[in-house]
Amino acid sequence: MFGTGIALDAFELRDGNPAAISSRVIAEPEEDQLTLLGRLIAKLRRALAVKHIADSEHGLQITEPLVVRGLIDWDSEQGGSTPLLVVDGREVSWDEFGRNDFGFEVSSSNWNPG
Repeated sequence: MFGTGIALDAFELRDGNPAAISSRVIAEPEEDQLTLLGRLIAKLRRALAVKHIADSEHGLQITEPLVVRGLIDWDSEQGGSTPLLVVDGREVSWDEFGRNDFGFEVSSSNWNPG
């Protein structure tokens, strides 16, 4: 609960820490909390239904041209020197992501997350 309303958060835990998937709904304090929970669950289901990458005979493919949503983390196997992407709940190494023919080149020198 905060000043003028109530917020309900949901987030994925990975190794005890918040991870890629998270969502929030905000409502008036008098709104039924079970209704708020239902809205949060529906919002999460909609978000999880969208797939940004898919396996194909050519490796990973972006399902919607030029759009990939996920979390940029650090790759502990690389000593934290390169990013690790978490897309659709799947860990994708920076090399694996850049190795695929998405119609553009991915490198740490031209990466611009927005």
